[in-house]
Amino acid sequence: MRDALVYTFTAFGGPQAHIAVLLREFVEKRKYITEDELLELNALSQLLPGPSSTQTLVGIAWKVGRLPLAIITFLIWVLPSAAVMCFAGISFKILAKGNHFTDVIRFIQPIAVGIVGYAAYSFASRFLKTRVSIMLAVASVVATLILQNPYAFPLLVLMGGIISSALETQQQENELRVKLFSNVNPNKVAYFIGVLLLFATLGAIINRTSPFSLPIRLFENFYRNGILIFGGGQVLVPLMYTEFVELKHYLTNTEFLSGYAIQQALPGPTFAFTSFLGSVTLANKGYSLAGQILGSVVAVIGINLPGLILILFIVPFWEDLKKINRIKNSLSGVNAVAVGFMITAFVLLMRPLGTNWLSWGIMLATFLILKFTKIKTPIIIIIGVLVGWFF
Repeated sequence: MRDALVYTFTAFGGPQAHIAVLLREFVEKRKYITEDELLELNALSQLLPGPSSTQTLVGIAWKVGRLPLAIITFLIWVLPSAAVMCFAGISFKILAKGNHFTDVIRFIQPIAVGIVGYAAYSFASRFLKTRVSIMLAVASVVATLILQNPYAFPLLVLMGGIISSALETQQQENELRVKLFSNVNPNKVAYFIGVLLLFATLGAIINRTSPFSLPIRLFENFYRNGILIFGGGQVLVPLMYTEFVELKHYLTNTEFLSGYAIQQALPGPTFAFTSFLGSVTLANKGYSLAGQILGSVVAVIGINLPGLILILFIVPFWEDLKKINRIKNSLSGVNAVAVGFMITAFVLLMRPLGTNWLSWGIMLATFLILKFTKIKTPIIIIIGVLVGWFF
């Protein structure tokens, strides 16, 4: 637990940096698991929806101490950054009333757009290597720009996985699939899907004037997105932006990008950003301080619960699962669609920049710094805040 706590406060840089820290601290120094086991857990987290860094860490804890240690490790990893982002969300509404605060954060927004652009470029470079993946990504961009509907995301993810799996898999795995799925407890699967359907139903039928209406609908929103997000926090941003800013107008563009920038300057999971989203959403709807804290709690639980359930559910029979090529091959299509989501988000995020050439220059400079130097995201954001503060 002590090692998990140290890791929580030193893990900057997102999933790619997190895996390097896990390799150094938990494999090479502590020898909790082998390097091969770590790489397999990381591969598994990429196959599953949800927060990849969180799932990898929880998988390590499960191997070391089974379920109790896995749950404790999850809480140690998630709570500190979620608490900070909740405080940031509450404080943001107070500070935003001051004119100087607007000046301080004016460079943060184009920096955040540049970070999203670099994430989209990195994912595209890594995953768009075949004609099929490129076509899926393009189709994803076109579909999301045209449909502008949060329920288009699960359909596109499903179609991408089915198409890539069908085109890249040999027909040779029937016996293995039978063996694997004979180990699956249908009751657990029913619980998993039932939670989503329950809160979706409650959110639809409950009186919109009820103080419980929005928190319930928020939980459904975050839980649904927790099921859909493959690839970690980089994919979280486009999904959340499209649904919460473009479609439902829970937050403004400024609020969203400022919160994302704050999260990028902190250690811990990228999914902690949802704590800020939940808090500011309820603040914008007139909820009290207690309501804003409730919004953060609902968001963090909702976005993390699917991934936590899945990793604890699947790790015990990962040895069988990883042999199924059809499952592994579906990932390329899912990732291609996710790249499309990220490109869509980048396009939508650029709109508010308008003809402000200074903002365009800052966005481009952020992208180039991340691409061609070793300067990390937190440093860029801190510099942006300091420039805004003094100039």
